[in-house]
Amino acid sequence: MAEDFEAAVEEGLRLAKRVYFGKDRAVAPPKPLTAMDRATGCSYLPTSPMLYAVVSDPAIVDNPDRPSYQPHVHGRCDPPALIPLQMNGVSLEVDCSLDTAFVTLTGTWRLHCVMGSRSCDCRIAVPMGEQGSVLGVEIELPRKSYSTQLISMDNENGTENVPKIDGGTNISVKLKWCQKLLYRDGQFTLSIPFNFPEYVTPAAKKIPKREKIQLNVNAGPGTEILLKTTSHPLKEQLRQAGRVGFFYDSEVLSWSSSDFVFTYGVSSSHTFGGVLLSPPLVHDVDHRDMFCCYLFPGKQQSRKVFRREVVFAVDISGSMSGKLLEDTKNALFTALAKLDPEDFFNVIAFNDGTLLFSSSLEPATAEAIEHVTQWINTNVVASGGTNILLPLNQAFKMLSDRCNSIPVIFLITDGSVEDERNICDTLKDQLTNKKNSRPRIYTLGIGTFCNHYFLRMLAIIGRGHHDAANVDSIEDRMEGLFARASSIVLADIAFQNLNELDDLEVFPSQIPDLSSESPLIVSGRYRGTFPETLKINGVLADMSKFPLDLKVHEAKEIPIDKIVAKHQIEQLTAQAWYSENQELKEKIAKMSVQNATISEYTNMVLLETEKGKINADSTAVKKVSSKGDHHKAEDPKPQKIIMLPIMGIGFGNLTATAENIPPGSGYTRPPDAAEVFAKAASDCCARLFGRCCCMCCIQTCSRMNDQCAILLTQLCGTMACLGCYACCGACCGGNDG
Repeated sequence: MAEDFEAAVEEGLRLAKRVYFGKDRAVAPPKPLTAMDRATGCSYLPTSPMLYAVVSDPAIVDNPDRPSYQPHVHGRCDPPALIPLQMNGVSLEVDCSLDTAFVTLTGTWRLHCVMGSRSCDCRIAVPMGEQGSVLGVEIELPRKSYSTQLISMDNENGTENVPKIDGGTNISVKLKWCQKLLYRDGQFTLSIPFNFPEYVTPAAKKIPKREKIQLNVNAGPGTEILLKTTSHPLKEQLRQAGRVGFFYDSEVLSWSSSDFVFTYGVSSSHTFGGVLLSPPLVHDVDHRDMFCCYLFPGKQQSRKVFRREVVFAVDISGSMSGKLLEDTKNALFTALAKLDPEDFFNVIAFNDGTLLFSSSLEPATAEAIEHVTQWINTNVVASGGTNILLPLNQAFKMLSDRCNSIPVIFLITDGSVEDERNICDTLKDQLTNKKNSRPRIYTLGIGTFCNHYFLRMLAIIGRGHHDAANVDSIEDRMEGLFARASSIVLADIAFQNLNELDDLEVFPSQIPDLSSESPLIVSGRYRGTFPETLKINGVLADMSKFPLDLKVHEAKEIPIDKIVAKHQIEQLTAQAWYSENQELKEKIAKMSVQNATISEYTNMVLLETEKGKINADSTAVKKVSSKGDHHKAEDPKPQKIIMLPIMGIGFGNLTATAENIPPGSGYTRPPDAAEVFAKAASDCCARLFGRCCCMCCIQTCSRMNDQCAILLTQLCGTMACLGCYACCGACCGGNDG
């Protein structure tokens, strides 16, 4: 839990006072937060990438260079204390392409708080932005190096026994992840937690401190990028059509005390977009060509949105008690308050049965909103089991089939049910029977016990979106998802001239509507000759047709395979769950390995390599190279493979749902269930991790500014094991993630 993590850091800062740096130290000893600090929102949750010493024996805490010979400390820290390590250097490299940012952060830390004759485990905390997803970790130590890699589930050979890190060791870590850019009013915002606490500044005065930031932005061919705001003094290095580059390099007295935020606009007041094409990669799992179609809604303030008909289906089973239900109510009140008087709504609270605010849709007048608020406060109480099909059937019956509105079913649940595939089939049939206006389905899953792939499948069927929340982020995630559902500016989008292509596959299979709150990216695979112009058609809020011609370009500098990999894997995983197709599961595993993107059918491992140790095979390669083969000799092969805990979100937990166990309660799942919900959420989704082991931790804490999820990666001993501890998470996935 976040509270447990904060308590461990607070205890670590107390222990850190034992480290003596002499009278000429440059910074004061770390100070615990005061009551006033906490009242202003300060906490010990990381607001920047951090390394911690994991200390169970407080007697090992001392300066490795200058022992202070302090009195022996009896007893042990249980749970272990976390002492923040001092950072000696940091560089940040960010490549923004379309709506995705690829981040590489390299930092060097020193285990400054453990005596040279002793050793301990270390833990890394990596805050990530919207829908963040870890792509890889590399660690350099004086005698060994480590790197992460994904392998298929059927290839599980490895060990977890690794040595610890010696006091005084310098640790270099390279972290790679991707995250979505925030979009609002025609502007993109990149936000990366880069706010380092004062106590990570090296104590010695003579250590130079240098910060570097490299930022590259590619908004697509034919676009013009307009710089709006930046948090750090960037110097422009490159400006071309659709591309800009910036650099920041400075020697500093103390590390950055603010997040790295960069906001830019893409110059257009109208809906616009394009199509990027790319051939398959050399060792691609899928040998078809790739395409990526992107639509930006523009910033036209007067644009009309569709009239809304919304039915909220809210889970009030026994597991939704306490803070969970109160936060859900508050999020519901906020959504209801944003409806206009000409909109229509209803609320269905469900457990084993249903409780309806009204037998039909009600106009969203001020009087009706006040009435439903009182009704919710009086009647909505958590109890009973979970029946999801019943409220969905009732919602379909009460939604109209008129052409001038977009009916929306907004489902909120924290549980799994046994008839999920049957629910999907039933909704498919009901959508087919709607002739004029087919309802959109938006789903919000809370915690790890609900089946997020079932909820995602409902969203795919209903041309909507899925999001995930933990117990601390319900209001934020629901607000964002409802804003997307209630701001549709272009509906019923369809490609008009792709009939001549062979073997066409589109992700998602049902193209969602374009919202003023978010760009729309649709990708796919095909064989044949792609047209020079892609013709699309949609329907505006006044029910007029809206044709749009999108120019087709070769994706030269934009890595569309990386941009769409996570989304495609999530879509295919939902299909594989629904169809129970083994071949599709195997394809997903191969895609996951190829794109270094976590999936349900792969495991992450750490490869340990001893520096300077070359085995017989690599020596033979060098001999061959000397006989005329000018290829570079291979690096030494890894000496050890360390298995990491499962990092998939799993497919729900029927047992926990049946027993009404609340999300985040620390419930231990059956051995065959996936234990970690990665997000990122982005807010991360943000991502929700719950597996425990004796080695180490990958963890998500969500109580951060800017809805950042924190991936906590315990690197046991020589940073050779990523594992688990305990957590409160956020979706690593965020919207659609």
